[in-house]
Amino acid sequence: MDDDRPLHDTTGTLDEALERLHATGPERHGWLTNHAPMAVEALVRRGHAPAVHRWLDHYRPKLEDMPPLHSPVTDANWREALGDPARIADWARYFERETEERPWREVLAAWWPRLLPGIAGGATHPVIRTGHAVRTLLTTPETAPRRAELAHALGYWAARHQPLPPLADLAAAPSAAAALDAVPPVPRQDGGVRDRLPQLTAFPRWGAAPDPETAHALLTELVTAATHRYATRAHGEPIMLVHAATAPNAVLRTLPALPRELWAPSLSAAWSASAAVTAAYTPPEPAPYTSVTLTAEEVFERAAAHGDDHTIKFTDTALDVGDPLALAAAARAIELNPPAL
Repeated sequence: MDDDRPLHDTTGTLDEALERLHATGPERHGWLTNHAPMAVEALVRRGHAPAVHRWLDHYRPKLEDMPPLHSPVTDANWREALGDPARIADWARYFERETEERPWREVLAAWWPRLLPGIAGGATHPVIRTGHAVRTLLTTPETAPRRAELAHALGYWAARHQPLPPLADLAAAPSAAAALDAVPPVPRQDGGVRDRLPQLTAFPRWGAAPDPETAHALLTELVTAATHRYATRAHGEPIMLVHAATAPNAVLRTLPALPRELWAPSLSAAWSASAAVTAAYTPPEPAPYTSVTLTAEEVFERAAAHGDDHTIKFTDTALDVGDPLALAAAARAIELNPPAL
């Protein structure tokens, strides 16, 4: 897994893009996610900084201003504000203060276990945004816009925090791939994710980790399996199924910033997020895919030219996995998702 690729940006493009975006909210139309902070981080990361502002100009009509403040979130009242999307701006302001007054790793370590039970909230977009923000802070110099991006990501997660329904255990699976194959689909495969996740009842047992090293290895296995599975199952819903891979990969990217005692529960939460998306959208039968002979850089160049935000983010995860099947899965996303540029 390519976790620590250096940031290909000496121009300040990422900070400029984040500053543009922090005046906007994390959602539009009351539910749809603003994917721009994640997509621009991936574009810069993969060497496409010169295209970022043009991409943002094209995406700008989809953005809305940050919602108005409601009332301050504090250390005394945060529990009552958790999971309240009307408090998105309050939560962003709270985490801006926290990350200005304390080291960002300290803030992340305190809030990560509080937020993990709601990892599927916002269709997993908040944890994905957090993973992109943490990757940047771990591998590049810390700047105010990059620190603010983590604050906005955590604030979005807190506002959209929503635990999954109680789930029974099915038979144990021997591998991540087998576990994903054994996830039962939700009974009614229609409507949006908010209609589908409440139908979840049970997942296969998988991913018990007695130590941090095992948790890291199993999480890597899960990201690989979910990325590979997209190659043959993406036709079920090519936009939503990317999250079965990008959500656990966001957790994997965050592990190095967390205390090691949080790695095993992070694996458990990542499995639940990946399984939930799989159950909600997986098709009944696989479909063939085409192998690719392109390099990783060529595949990402095609994703960047394609312009779709989900395709860019999924291809970024596929490059982390890095093997031929992962690149074929990325090519499948480019094929199936509507181009945006």
